[in-house]
Amino acid sequence: MGEVLRDFSFVLVFALLALILGLIVFFIPYLIAPRVYGDKTESLYECGIDPYGSAWIRYSVLFYLYALMFVGFEVDVLYLFPVGVSYLKEGSIKEFLILLIFLAFLLLPLLYAYRKGVFKWKFEVRG
Repeated sequence: MGEVLRDFSFVLVFALLALILGLIVFFIPYLIAPRVYGDKTESLYECGIDPYGSAWIRYSVLFYLYALMFVGFEVDVLYLFPVGVSYLKEGSIKEFLILLIFLAFLLLPLLYAYRKGVFKWKFEVRG
């Protein structure tokens, strides 16, 4: 029992550290948050301009498609960084071709979205 506890003591340390840091994330804002309330505190803030109209407006579906593509490519960049670092260490032609195939797969949704007109923004002028 003592040997198992010694072997997995680092897991216990990390679990306690995660719990402590998780509680700190909630405790520090409670300590430093402003406690002055008034009309300006509860109003919406929009770059110094008083807001007008309703906040419940409809957005175009293209906006959501654009946002989803952005998130998708951010995840792809997350995968490309380790690949690039490992390629710098031990690069070969085979790995480079695999990387090009991966990039080609990333290019397919971009071409599809371009063909569907996701990147054509239609601006409305409200008066």
